Amino acid sequence: MNLDDTIVAIATPSGRGGIGVVRLAGPEARAIALPMLQLKHELEPGRAVFGELIDRCGAGALAREIQKSKKPTGDEKGSVVSRPRATPHESEPQRIDEVVVTYFAKPHSYTTDDIVEISEFTMRAFLNGRIDLIQAEAVRDLIDSQTLYQAKIAAQQLEGALSRRLQPIKKRLVELIALLEAGIDFAEDDVSVLPGEQILQHIAEVRTPLEELGRSFAYGKLVHEGLTLAIVGRPNVGKSSLFNRLVERERAIVTATPGTTRDLVTETVAIGGIPVKLVDTAGIRRALDEAESIGIQKSMEALADADLVLVVLDASQPRSDEDERLLAQVKERTAIVVENKADLHKPGGPDTSFCLAHDAPVRSAPAKLRTSALTGEGIAELRAAILQHVTGDSASSTESGFLTNARHQSLVRDSLAALNDAEAAVRNRVPHEMLLLDLYNALRPLDEITGATTNDDILNLIFSKFCIGK
Repeated sequence: MNLDDTIVAIATPSGRGGIGVVRLAGPEARAIALPMLQLKHELEPGRAVFGELIDRCGAGALAREIQKSKKPTGDEKGSVVSRPRATPHESEPQRIDEVVVTYFAKPHSYTTDDIVEISEFTMRAFLNGRIDLIQAEAVRDLIDSQTLYQAKIAAQQLEGALSRRLQPIKKRLVELIALLEAGIDFAEDDVSVLPGEQILQHIAEVRTPLEELGRSFAYGKLVHEGLTLAIVGRPNVGKSSLFNRLVERERAIVTATPGTTRDLVTETVAIGGIPVKLVDTAGIRRALDEAESIGIQKSMEALADADLVLVVLDASQPRSDEDERLLAQVKERTAIVVENKADLHKPGGPDTSFCLAHDAPVRSAPAKLRTSALTGEGIAELRAAILQHVTGDSASSTESGFLTNARHQSLVRDSLAALNDAEAAVRNRVPHEMLLLDLYNALRPLDEITGATTNDDILNLIFSKFCIGK
């Protein structure tokens, strides 16, 4: 052990928790920590300082030179680190979380080194009413995040990205309610009554962005919960080898004997920051014994439960009857079909094209995708195809905020249903007093997402826009 080294360790227990403490100790502790921090006050010995943990080079772009220490002693367990340095392609600094930083200058510390401790206390902000309900739920999402991308999305929600997107929608709805309330309550003060066409236009200005927000849940749900991908195919096409390539370690047993995999093997990996649960399955064929029959049944169950199916064919052999039957089974599913063992495929060899001979091609399958689990050929393209399934053709902006919470989605749906009722009421020339009930029913679910809008807010808005009682 070199006492001149600077070491870093996570001081809190592994697993999920509301508070995480990272400890740096050594001569470079302060110099390493400061570039990652944006503090409200100067870091002074013995003083807790509030601030933000910052990634100044964007996700994954912060280059660090890390060497494992031989066997550190004392209370520290960790790695020798050097000062972070930016990669050539720097991006705007990105906030990771709010932190409280404590600096202990040597020799007045537990190890007699300079020590910097960084702790997260965002939950206290909610308990003190500094953040709204969306941001409070983002704290939980941040704690539960499995990937850096999930953590970034949760941090953006904590900063108020979704709240900022919802506020203009609520504001338009409150303004419409205020106009209608004014027309009813202050009719004697020459406040004009909105005609039906203008009311419908106001409702459309609320509904359109709210519908767009509701559609964002399809992507947000995958970001939040991840997806399950089942790898299926007949025996010995390289499913387990492909599985190991995707998880980047020898997780599943691979042999030259067909039917090696009998039970499901699962592993979760991050692809484009999205958690993807990979399921390696037993080869699908006519079972040779009871154990294989049970394994094949589990494979079929995994295929049925998966969000995305990866059908693996053997590029070195002609397509078999088992391949045909499997392709027919998944043609109505969202699937990616790959020809594995591309390293063994010979030009002019057997046609292994996966377009169905009798039926429509598999839905969402790429035009052609070949891989070699042995050499790594096509693996990057396969990851991209999986990610394409997650993102689709939409360019979802992580800056504008989107729905990741099923509770929020349900409330947005309730609000849209009430807006539809309001539109029907306008077209049926229902009195404005009754129309207001539908509009309040549309506002209430949004209140449950962001925090209540009181009647006083609406009244204040009325008096700010009209000269009442002149």
